[in-house]
Order: sequence, then structure tokens, then C-alpha cells
Amino acid sequence: MKKTIALVTGGFTGESVISLKSAAVIEQNLDPSKFEVYKIVITPQAWYYEDVQGSQHHIDKNDFSLSLNSIKITFDAVFIGLHGSPGEDGKLQGYFDMLQIPYTSCDALTSAISMNKGYTKAIVEGIAGLHVAKSCQFFSNHPANTDHIQKELKLPYFVKPNNGGSSIGMSKVKAVSEIQEALDKAFAEDTQVLVEEFIQGREFTVGVYSGKNGIQVLPATEIISSKEFFDFEAKYTPGVSQEITPGRMSAEEMDRVNQIAKEVYLKLNCRGVVRIDYILEEGTGNFYFIEINTVPGQSENSIIPQQVRATGRTIQEFYTELIEVIL
Repeated sequence: MKKTIALVTGGFTGESVISLKSAAVIEQNLDPSKFEVYKIVITPQAWYYEDVQGSQHHIDKNDFSLSLNSIKITFDAVFIGLHGSPGEDGKLQGYFDMLQIPYTSCDALTSAISMNKGYTKAIVEGIAGLHVAKSCQFFSNHPANTDHIQKELKLPYFVKPNNGGSSIGMSKVKAVSEIQEALDKAFAEDTQVLVEEFIQGREFTVGVYSGKNGIQVLPATEIISSKEFFDFEAKYTPGVSQEITPGRMSAEEMDRVNQIAKEVYLKLNCRGVVRIDYILEEGTGNFYFIEINTVPGQSENSIIPQQVRATGRTIQEFYTELIEVIL
């Protein structure tokens, strides 16, 4: 008998456009012989399902149910394809926990903590073989921040919203004169901002997930951006960056990266599929943690689908496994 799945997309932030692209790919690759799928769009104004005629049917938030043709539809599980708030910061996860509906992502606590880059770094620091860049975290856009940054950090550095995603609001600062503009840009996206020293090296990202055989690590992808860094345009515009899967690493580096990625996944108590971004430092080969994405992109240009295909599996097989392990 088919399982009824809610595919949740949309969102409250600028990442909603990416959520909709992810959901389109997910919907196309959920096995129709196993799942009856309803794509649920969540916006600040409404939660709804849109039928083939374009009519919107609103979700009953009391029990996350849907009424179609006088028939009440409830869901066996939720596939979360919503980036940013409320799908990646723990809000939806807490809601589904209260309703006892399983979902394909980290739980509420892990999602909330992992959305905060500064808090995440504090938790994973201490894992054997893992390094974190020196940083400062700010909770208000105060003029004294510039002086504090100059005292604590060495140029260049990255300035980024602490709770944001898709590199929205992020800047690379090479001169003191650029600090305030970068802080203003980041604070326009978030109430907390993280400033990190730049680590010279090659950038990689690796998917990790809970499958039928336990924690699995996908082949890492090497990111070579034609931009100053892997920003929003580089992530989502074809041709702006080169993505090599599997990335160019030695066997020793691959083994070390896989072990560290599993340790990060375990220490943060992750579920479902996550994506861990890191730098292999030039000259040392040290693994520097950048951030973790608990609802990684699934659009046509996204990295997780590339990594799945590199294992010889289809995206449909992968999504099926993500759902079946939570049912």
C-alpha cells in the first residue's frame, strides 16, 4: 500500500526560491509506485496544496491535514524541502514532533543549533582532526565592532549572517575600509553576524546521511568558483563555478574527511541527509569546518544529487531510502 507523503516547500526567507526548485526535483524523483505525494507550500500568508487546476486547498494546522473533495488526507511522513525558516531552523520539526509525524531531516534541537554557525562551531570544535577558523560573533551592528574585528582577526575574512543560508548577505573583506559595508549587508539579513578569518585552501562539500546501513558518506565535491568565493550566484548559476565529484583528494584525505564528517554528524545528532562544507588548508591539508546544511539543496544545480549519482545510484532510490528509514 502506498504511503502518503507531504513534500513541504516555500518558506519565509529569500531562500524560498531555492526551496521551490528543490521541491520540483524531489517531486519528480519520488517513486510513484510507493508514494502518494502532495506538495505543500508554506508562506507567511498561507499553507496550501495546489491541485492540477491551480486551485489552492489550505492545510488544517491543527493536525496538518488536507481536505480534498470532502475527503480528509493525513500524512504518513513529511519530506522537508524547505530551506531557511521555518524548515531548516527547527520550527517545523518541533511542530511535526508534537503531531508525531516523522520527517526527513534533523530534529528540532539539532536544526535550531546547526542554523547558527557560531553555535555549531563551538559544539564541533574538539573533534579529532577538525579545525575551525578564528572568528568573532556579533549580536548588534555597533560601531565598535570594526575595532574589535581588527584587534582579534587577521585580514582577509568572511562576514556572513549567522543564521542564513545560500551565502545570502555574505562578503569577503580584504581591507579595513570594507568592514562596515560588509557588516551592514550581513545585518540586513540577520540579527547575528559571524566574522571569520580566511583559510587559504581548496573548498569541498560532502553529503552525509542515515541510511539502512547506518551513517553513510557520499563522495565529496570540490568547488572551484570563478567568483571571489562560492556565493549565491556561484551556487545557483550554471557555469559560474566548477564542481568536481568526486573531488581531487588523496586516499588518505578521503578516509580522514569521511571519518571527520561522520563524527560531525554524530556529535550534532543529525538525521536524514546533511551537507558539510569544509576547506583543506593549503600546505597542511588540515580539515577546516565551514558550516553544515541540514536541508541541503536538491535543485538541478545542487550538489547532493551530483554526489548520489557518483555512487551509481539514482536519485529516486536515494529519496526512497531517506523516507523508508523514518517510517
